[in-house]
Amino acid sequence: MTIRNLDRLLNPSSVALIGASRTPGSVGATVAHNLFNGGFDGPVMPVNPKHRAIEGVLAYPDVASLPVIPDLAVICTPPQAIPGLIGELGQRGTRAAVIVTAGFGEGGDAAGKALERDVLQAARPYLLRIVGPNCLGLIVPEVGLNASFAHLAPRHGHLAFAAQSGAIVTSVVDWAHSRGIGFSHLVSLGDMIDVDFGDMLDYLASDGDTRAILLYIEAVTHARKFLSAARAAARSKPVVVVKGGRHAEGAKAVASHTGALAGVDAVYDAAFRRAGMLRVFSLEELFDAVGILGMIRPPKGDRLAILSNGGGIGILATDALMDRRGRLAELSAATKAKLDAVLPKTWSHGNPVDIVGDADAKRYGDALTVLLESGDTDAVLVLNCPTAIASGIDAARGVVEAAAPRKTPVVIASWVGEASTAEARALFAAHAIPSYATPEAGVRAFMYTVNYRRSQELLTQTPPSIPQEFEPDVEAVRALVAGVIAQGREWLNEAEAKAALAAYGIPVAAVRIVATAEQAAAAAVEFGVPVAMKILSPDITHKSDVGGVALDLDGERMVRERAELMLANVRKRCPDARVEGFTVGPMVRRAGAYELIAGVTDDAQFGPVILFGHGGTAVEVVDDKALGLPPLNMHLAREIMSRTRIYRELEGYRDRAAADLDGIAMTLIKIAQLASDVPQVIELDINPLLADADGVIALDARLRVRATDARPGERLAIRPYPKELEEDIPLADGRELLLRPIVPEDEPALQDAFARFSPEQIRLRFFVPMKTLSHVVAARFTQIDYDREMALVLTEHGIAGQTELYGVVRVSADPDNERGEYAIIVRQDMTGLGLGLLLMRRIVDYARARGLAEIHGDVLHENSTMLRLCDALGFERSALADDPALVRVTLKLR
Repeated sequence: MTIRNLDRLLNPSSVALIGASRTPGSVGATVAHNLFNGGFDGPVMPVNPKHRAIEGVLAYPDVASLPVIPDLAVICTPPQAIPGLIGELGQRGTRAAVIVTAGFGEGGDAAGKALERDVLQAARPYLLRIVGPNCLGLIVPEVGLNASFAHLAPRHGHLAFAAQSGAIVTSVVDWAHSRGIGFSHLVSLGDMIDVDFGDMLDYLASDGDTRAILLYIEAVTHARKFLSAARAAARSKPVVVVKGGRHAEGAKAVASHTGALAGVDAVYDAAFRRAGMLRVFSLEELFDAVGILGMIRPPKGDRLAILSNGGGIGILATDALMDRRGRLAELSAATKAKLDAVLPKTWSHGNPVDIVGDADAKRYGDALTVLLESGDTDAVLVLNCPTAIASGIDAARGVVEAAAPRKTPVVIASWVGEASTAEARALFAAHAIPSYATPEAGVRAFMYTVNYRRSQELLTQTPPSIPQEFEPDVEAVRALVAGVIAQGREWLNEAEAKAALAAYGIPVAAVRIVATAEQAAAAAVEFGVPVAMKILSPDITHKSDVGGVALDLDGERMVRERAELMLANVRKRCPDARVEGFTVGPMVRRAGAYELIAGVTDDAQFGPVILFGHGGTAVEVVDDKALGLPPLNMHLAREIMSRTRIYRELEGYRDRAAADLDGIAMTLIKIAQLASDVPQVIELDINPLLADADGVIALDARLRVRATDARPGERLAIRPYPKELEEDIPLADGRELLLRPIVPEDEPALQDAFARFSPEQIRLRFFVPMKTLSHVVAARFTQIDYDREMALVLTEHGIAGQTELYGVVRVSADPDNERGEYAIIVRQDMTGLGLGLLLMRRIVDYARARGLAEIHGDVLHENSTMLRLCDALGFERSALADDPALVRVTLKLR
């Protein structure tokens, strides 16, 4: 369940307040005052058997006495009575409730958790939606609904704010009120036993009154639903998030506050990034980010020029930019020459552009014009510190005049100070130039725009084709894992772990298991080269910590002696460990190779998470790693790699060649696929993964498993590619095509196919003439969320992105998974082969299998071919009152 009945919650026609009170300072009295004085244009019905009237309005003794069925009920009664009230309300026809009351599952209270279950059980038969419990309530200023105990009534605006914490909501209302900031919705979600962040994102994404969505998150429920909703919302409007409980101490507070698990912060960071959300770290940053995103379009790049009348503030701005991993624009010789012509000789001759303390309006305007016209920068941060020699407000006017004719590059201002800067800031605000009190704040705002643009690019960037196809031996790994679990083990030994990796096409160093020192020596003789030897024990995972690793052993005698010494040391340090022998393998010599770590970890909320970073024995000390959510493609894998410090070394420098970056990225893709295919895998470490220009090789690997009934891909927070939908399609002329789900790599092929459609085909499909399919539109068609929509393409066998597309059919489900809209197009040179009927049958079968109640489409009256096809499949026709040129065709599926 997601947005079903949320219209009753956020735009009700009538409200009942159960537990309304006349006791001053009580929650029931405060909510009543807010409801009756918020301007709501509908009946508000207080329920309390002890009072005849509340706020001058007749009160009712119980739910049964209400004269009107309330769309929304706000409940402020003791928790024990609430399950019964929910049942009564549902029976009467109420479809939404806000439970303000606390005393449920906070802090893990068992009795409270039982009450939560009772409430949900009472609501379920009626599809009654619940916000809370333990919440402030909700406010929708546009309709005058203030169903909360907030101390202020917020202004109406176009920002929506949803938070778990009621205190955060009231603080934001207070902070925003003095700054003239308004809201479309404010929702305190509390313990989120029903309505959660995923539901709110789905609702607000399609709300026309909301231009940006702000979230304060302590924990999420239903990670897949959350990410699907966040990705959909972030495509249409900015979504900015603050995460509470980033550190262990804060996470403890979260657990006691809402009874929720805060989760590992780095995993949340990866999830927010994957969803295209902008993460900030304080409420002040939250509004700063929304302020600048609402005022300007994000710049196309990350190059920043700094223009200042003082060297010190320019340096502070530069430091702040470097701290945030920004990029200082490099000024070309031509740009410097133009600046020479308009600036005094004492200017800085570089970036930051220090135009000296006596800079007047003309100097500011001239310098800014040169920078804006240079092509060297994507944004300019203009700084001013007050002096007695030149007027700050005049300088501001010069900036406004120079910036006015242009929308790019972006101009950001920081007039430092307080008493003498108010007029300048007002001038900037009047001309839609973002301005900030300090250089650091200006840089921070610029980086919000950069990071937001990057997050949006992740949603639309076309990944390159995978350089090589790989067909993993999935069944071999599943059988191996099943055998380990059947033996009661959770860790695969080194040889087994490497066998699993090899089955997925990851190069591994050879290894042999032996039971004794004599056998180890014999194995070394057979290899005929220096060997590496490691202790083999199911109880020892970090072998080097106990002296269980010996390298570069040359000769039978050395191997035997070191094996005996190793065994003695391990028995001394870990007397209870079971020792099964040794692993022996030839030394891998890759001079100058980098030691990396690649692996999979299991997160309680988001499932499998991919890890990449600087490896070796000091991996924890170096602490250079990045996380990402599977599934991955080449672009996503490279993006994870780029967030580590070692990535710059991997790109090559001086006389060192670049490492095989594609090989590293493919390794991440392969382990992500392994985690999806074999849900029993809960931990995987390849450390070290050696990488150089010649490729990668796994020297050591650990793999941990756990019995589970989860299906392949089920544990991933993002639904993976549904390979089970692939199907070979034989044609009458002997050719064989492949029907498969669309993938992001198909974008170039989709654009090429679009170019082959006739103008008439395009008009019948899109209802308007279109000459080309833009990157943004093509990316939206190919980068789909398999959990919410499906597109099947007819193509050839081969690597995605390198084969032609002959037809596409898709269905997009609503968030409630009730109704879906279909679309289809077949290339003109492939018509007459029955492919349209085949594609429609397959998408209907898919829609029925996923549980949709119906699918529909809008077809032009003149598109007789499509209408005949729909008739053959049992679709029903109906007229569209608002567009007589179209026919709505609908097929009931259940």
